[in-house]
Amino acid sequence: MKICRYDDDRLGLVEGDSVFDVSAALDLLPAQRWPIPPGDLLIAHLDRLQPEVRRLAARAPRRPLAAVTLRSPVANPTKLIAAPLNYRLHVTESAKDAGIHHGVHQTGHEGFATPVDKFGLFLKASSALVGPGDGVTIQFPDRRNDHEVELAVVIGRTCRHVSEADAHAVVAGYTIGLDMTVRGPQDRSFRKSADSYAVLGPWLVTADEIPAPGALDLWLRVGNAERQRSNTRELLMGIERQIALASSCYTLHPGDVIFTGTPDGVDSVKPGDEMVAGIERIGEMRVAVR
Repeated sequence: MKICRYDDDRLGLVEGDSVFDVSAALDLLPAQRWPIPPGDLLIAHLDRLQPEVRRLAARAPRRPLAAVTLRSPVANPTKLIAAPLNYRLHVTESAKDAGIHHGVHQTGHEGFATPVDKFGLFLKASSALVGPGDGVTIQFPDRRNDHEVELAVVIGRTCRHVSEADAHAVVAGYTIGLDMTVRGPQDRSFRKSADSYAVLGPWLVTADEIPAPGALDLWLRVGNAERQRSNTRELLMGIERQIALASSCYTLHPGDVIFTGTPDGVDSVKPGDEMVAGIERIGEMRVAVR
């Protein structure tokens, strides 16, 4: 099932080039009062809503996807978690390019199995979250601002100390992530947390539709030029280990997102560019740079 959030927080079921308005399914969500429990309410109750979404779609109004504005399929994550330097060729390009490492973000990981084992995961501010229809607004026009396409994993339930063997059981689904990055000497969490620098979309594909997330092609184009292309089988630290590592430190809540790492080919974008990011079995999203 492909679930999207569009226009003014409408809920949609995506089939082909159409979206069916199934917003009435949101009536099944429980009422809440302060203090609001952590996590995304829709993601927390996604299993309960899916039968109603299917029922409503049978007679729901249909609109062309091209006619709606796609928002982030996750509205209220408590955390955006990300893995640095998690593809071998990206490690290599980062070591060679001073515009990426700035002499302070070194890529060597001698004595560790992967760079993530050495440096750990990092957090992006949840206020950076946008959807493809919102676009990216360049926040530091005097600096290099890079695209980084990634498979994004959306956590489906509250959990802690998840084993690698049980990791897939806590996943609600998958989406495309753009971990936009300002280059410079500052800490990653600062440079990657500017408003609009965490793009998710175009929709959430439920976990049952992607049985092998560790073998998906992913790519990114800017205009007609392909910048990035790889496959998630090239991840240095796989998805299961990332979930286990994240949950060893943080309590994960429904809607929390793990950006699993970007392949080589990262490069700068400028206002007026359009990025087209895609992942096999998910689709593509178009993101304007402003």
